[in-house]
Amino acid sequence: QVQLVESGGGLVQAGGSLRLSCAASGRAFINYNMAWFRQPPGKEREFVTAIDWNIGSTRYADAVKGRFTISRDDVKNGVYLQMNSLKPEDTAVYYCALGYSSGPIAPMSTAAYRYWGQGTQVTVSS
Repeated sequence: QVQLVESGGGLVQAGGSLRLSCAASGRAFINYNMAWFRQPPGKEREFVTAIDWNIGSTRYADAVKGRFTISRDDVKNGVYLQMNSLKPEDTAVYYCALGYSSGPIAPMSTAAYRYWGQGTQVTVSS
């Protein structure tokens, strides 16, 4: 059974930075796409970014391009999310997810991801 555990969330002022971490256990044989999604208050879960584990190709939502960076963590078999120039509209619960397959163009739909973490809260004050 795969488990994903996020950490690194918190409260930050607009313009600041945070780094989220997602550690995966039980995924030694599952080198599939990994992604970050977020769910703002009162809204549906939305795609943020994803990475293909094998070739390292990445994909970003337009709202975070140029500000957020996803990277692999080979030690923890997980991913990082470096978030810079944070805005109040980035406030959300951030979730790490592991997909069903690998490929250079990671999917953006929640349905394409099989395992999910419990989420970590990110709050950006204005």
